[in-house]
Amino acid sequence: MSPLTLIIFLPLVAAAGLAFLPRNYRFVARLVALMATFVSLIVGLVTFARFDASQEGMQFVQKVAWVPSLGIHFHVGVDGINIGLVLLAVIVAFAAACVSWEIREREKEYYILLLTMTGGIIGAFASLDLFLFYFFHELALVPTFIMIGVWGRGAEKNYATFKITLYLSLGALIALIGLVALYLNSGLGTFDMVELARQLKDRPLSAPTQRFIFPWLMFGFGILVSLWPFHTWAPLGYASAPTAVSMLHAGVLKKFGLYGLIRVALPMLPVGAASWLHWLVALSLGNILYCGLVAMRQKDLNLLIGNSSVAHMGFVFLGIASFNLVGVTGAVMVMVAHGLLAALSFALTGYLYQTTKTLDMDRLGGLLRAMPFVGTVSIMAMLAGCGLPGFANFTGEAMVLFGIWKVFPMATVAACWGGLVVGAVYMLRAVRAVWHGPAREAVGGAELVDAPHWWRKLPFVLLLASLVLFGIVPRLLTDKIRPAVARLLAGKNEPSRPSVAVIAASRGEAVAAR
Repeated sequence: MSPLTLIIFLPLVAAAGLAFLPRNYRFVARLVALMATFVSLIVGLVTFARFDASQEGMQFVQKVAWVPSLGIHFHVGVDGINIGLVLLAVIVAFAAACVSWEIREREKEYYILLLTMTGGIIGAFASLDLFLFYFFHELALVPTFIMIGVWGRGAEKNYATFKITLYLSLGALIALIGLVALYLNSGLGTFDMVELARQLKDRPLSAPTQRFIFPWLMFGFGILVSLWPFHTWAPLGYASAPTAVSMLHAGVLKKFGLYGLIRVALPMLPVGAASWLHWLVALSLGNILYCGLVAMRQKDLNLLIGNSSVAHMGFVFLGIASFNLVGVTGAVMVMVAHGLLAALSFALTGYLYQTTKTLDMDRLGGLLRAMPFVGTVSIMAMLAGCGLPGFANFTGEAMVLFGIWKVFPMATVAACWGGLVVGAVYMLRAVRAVWHGPAREAVGGAELVDAPHWWRKLPFVLLLASLVLFGIVPRLLTDKIRPAVARLLAGKNEPSRPSVAVIAASRGEAVAAR
């Protein structure tokens, strides 16, 4: 059995087991969730360490027929593109289970949904079958809606639940149309991603067909990733969600759309991609510039972090739009780095809310003296959000900027201004407003308490250590990502070619001649 199968089904089996647990066994439910995510973390770390970047093709593969008549299989495996995402998922899942101490009601149901969400997330990134890929994403998405509605916070949690449900359901439906169109037009009768990519490389779809299918995937997956201007669900949803849900969705599940573009859209629809990527660049600058400026206006710390998270997604879209080795490698690196950063940021704001009963920055100030550990980690996370060297975000964003400079130099200038200048302004202002200034003894009627023991500190240390490790030694990720991206883009975007437009024209002529 593949270790990926164990990582996927361990949380799902644990969730099924909790369904038979008496409701008053609250500690047991929490312990089961912690143990299931911890074992998944250990297996995930071992799998990441055993991954051989020099080996071509997928590793740790398991393929079992599910619906043979439709070409649907339980097919899992990893290469350099998704091995980091699987590792990200198990790290964040364990950290999310650790911070779930804030839940005090309906704990059994909460942990069932949390474990189901975890299994769905890992399954989505490990799947090599288009049907399974989509199925696991929906399996993770439904608990997200329920958990925000039941355990969410704030006066707008019901509105946030409806909004995130409508937007993400619409995005998933649009993406499904694109995936079904790809399946039908391929004529291969299989949902196998590896086989589809191989066959469509040798016998590509016609240029008009590619240009028709690609926007369905771009906008469908884009809505799931909060592509501007379809992003407004994200900041409000994260501000209203329980801490663990914000960590898992913003940190991991939101990368599903980006992964879909890289794994499915780019290699299988290269002509369609080249025709639409200039639109993707324009919309990604909306993420970076518009959402960055909106973040500057926020007074609620969670809304600031939420808008910042949406702004950072613009860098991943830029890396994808570069359609070259450096840019796409950087995009995958940013996906992992941002996932760790988003999970850490929302874990910290969740702790801060539980301690101070507010995230209004006008009511906060001088908290660093009373909360030195949480304050120090929070400041480091905000500096990582600014793209400070030494954190994984810096490496990924630098590679994206180098990659996009080759094809869209003016977009690079705009992204530098939005990411480096605007991002630094709102993050440093948040540091000043929350952690510095006159010290306060109590906020919101609660005593200020720093993380009291190692168990409360563990999720913060785990996420921050991962950010720093991949920032100081980025080759741990990039050496695994680069060969897989090179194979994915093989023969599609040589660096010597001057622009995406030239690539599109040349491919269009070749397909027409064929």
